[in-house]
Amino acid sequence: MNNELFDRANERYRLRDFRGALLTFTECLQDAQSPLAPGEMGLLYHQIGNCLVKLKNPREAIQAYSQATADPAYGALGTVECNLGMAYASLRDYDNAIRYFEQSVGDDSNPTPYKSYMGMGNALMKLGKSAEAGVAFREAALDEANPDPTKALLNLGVCFMALNRPADAVASYESAMQFDMLSSTRNKLQASLGQAYVACGQMEKAVHAFEEAIADKTYFLSDSASVDYQRAVGAVAQGTSEQNQATQVLQLADMSGLDVAADGSSVYDMEVYDEGAADPFYYDEPYEADPQNFPGYVGAYENVDNDRFFTATDAELEQWSRGLAKQDRKRRNVGLKILLFFVVVVVLAAAAGVFAYTQGYGWPTQESVVKELFADPAAAKDKVFMPDIQESNITSMLDPVVTDPNVTVDGMNRSMADSVVYATAATGNGGTVTYKISMLRDGIGWKVANIELYFPSQS
Repeated sequence: MNNELFDRANERYRLRDFRGALLTFTECLQDAQSPLAPGEMGLLYHQIGNCLVKLKNPREAIQAYSQATADPAYGALGTVECNLGMAYASLRDYDNAIRYFEQSVGDDSNPTPYKSYMGMGNALMKLGKSAEAGVAFREAALDEANPDPTKALLNLGVCFMALNRPADAVASYESAMQFDMLSSTRNKLQASLGQAYVACGQMEKAVHAFEEAIADKTYFLSDSASVDYQRAVGAVAQGTSEQNQATQVLQLADMSGLDVAADGSSVYDMEVYDEGAADPFYYDEPYEADPQNFPGYVGAYENVDNDRFFTATDAELEQWSRGLAKQDRKRRNVGLKILLFFVVVVVLAAAAGVFAYTQGYGWPTQESVVKELFADPAAAKDKVFMPDIQESNITSMLDPVVTDPNVTVDGMNRSMADSVVYATAATGNGGTVTYKISMLRDGIGWKVANIELYFPSQS
């Protein structure tokens, strides 16, 4: 490799002349007078990918990083795979992002797996998979290479809030408080803690946390946090500072962003940063999170090692905690506190199932029942209706139903006990008919309670 060109390219990168660095790295790659040694092609494509990321061109960066992974002699493939995950995440291709994050954490060459676990957790949160995201954030917090477990603990608290477990979110946020952090991050953490306290009915503690968040007058509560603050202040003023948790309406965290606190704001600065000129430059942080929410079900994610997470022995937990404690001797008792806290994460799997049930998910799903109904209304007569409906009523409801194996589900309103599905079926003469199907919970699944014709003007 032409070392003079390579050094020049590194210097341009250091001076933030990313376009010039890109051209020089490319020139170094194409220099026929200086053949590349094993591993140098991967290094150059890695650097080219980083330049493209800095130039906000993640699609071409993906191509460059993919070329880097094709060089088996390159010794930083784990980092390249992490960068691939970040690039895909910036394009909102979260499935591919998760795939590369998983490859990255399984690569022994990756010196900072916590970054991949953080990226994986962020992508899973965007897909609404809060329990699986909690697994990733937990691993990030326990990674010995992680100099700041605060972000992982904050996001783990968000996962608990999404799973309707505010008491565990409180434990997560309180564990994060043990670490040093920027005042801006601590303010956001206090606001998140305040909302979790409100959800637990601990109003006096909530007021204290909210007031700590705004004490230096540099942080402003989000709308939802402001509402919770006023609720807490009112409860304390009326002498009902400790309310029954069962009577509280939980204000769920905003799941819309990559890496969010319970008040919906970004946990830390999303700017891309460099590890230093001497080593390959790492693309570690994603672009600014899209505010659009991407809801989804809380279900099992096959490629995450959930068994190892939920069945970890006390000895393993103790070992991970000792490794975390070695990072900073001044963080006394932190390992023990985190160890005690993470024991409660064992209940995440059960909580995920309960949460999904309360949100209206089940099997068979509402959509599958509707498709079975319209695929063959006569055959579905004894299968999809609630058992207490009289046969004459079923026959009456089926009269206007046309057969359409490809019926389209236009929309759905779901809750824990009942749901309404709007569906459009095609008639034999090329027309369409829209139906409103009311459904009730039957065990863990759904069955039809009523069918009626629906016209858009009704809404």
